[in-house]
Amino acid sequence: MRTRQKERGTPGPSEPWNEVVPGLWMGGHYCTPPGGELEPVVVGRQFDLVVSLFTLPGHGPAAGVEHVVREVPDAPLSPGQLLAVQEAAGLTASAVRRGRRTLVRCHSGYNRSGLVAAQALVHLGHEPAGAVRLVREGRSPWALNNPVFVDYLNTGLDVAILLTGLSDADRSAD
Repeated sequence: MRTRQKERGTPGPSEPWNEVVPGLWMGGHYCTPPGGELEPVVVGRQFDLVVSLFTLPGHGPAAGVEHVVREVPDAPLSPGQLLAVQEAAGLTASAVRRGRRTLVRCHSGYNRSGLVAAQALVHLGHEPAGAVRLVREGRSPWALNNPVFVDYLNTGLDVAILLTGLSDADRSAD
């Protein structure tokens, strides 16, 4: 399964992870420190929960750290993939409410992690536009540069799941 779209002319993140709101962090598997080269990001025990939308061997987290994996592509999502995002966002919001340091990560920490972090913020009481703003302010202006993911947030994941299911049904009826 292809899990990452081609670069959209976006620079790599300069930090391995950034705090979006207290207790909620976004990050990736790679970063490019200012003036440096692309380097892998390995999570140890810095977080209580790590939610991964993309994984690579050797990037952590350390043994004993709760790790939830819901691999989804950085592309239009199927109803099942949207449900996985919704589940990951619910787990994330619940962990943040309980005061657990939570990292949501994908390849670069922009789109997939942005979708889950923003949806978690919606669960925590933010409006979608405000959630997108917090993600971009906290992680990077390049976060959520996949406009389809922003559309999912603005539409609401429940509605997006239904609409995506309808378009899948239309294609199978052809």
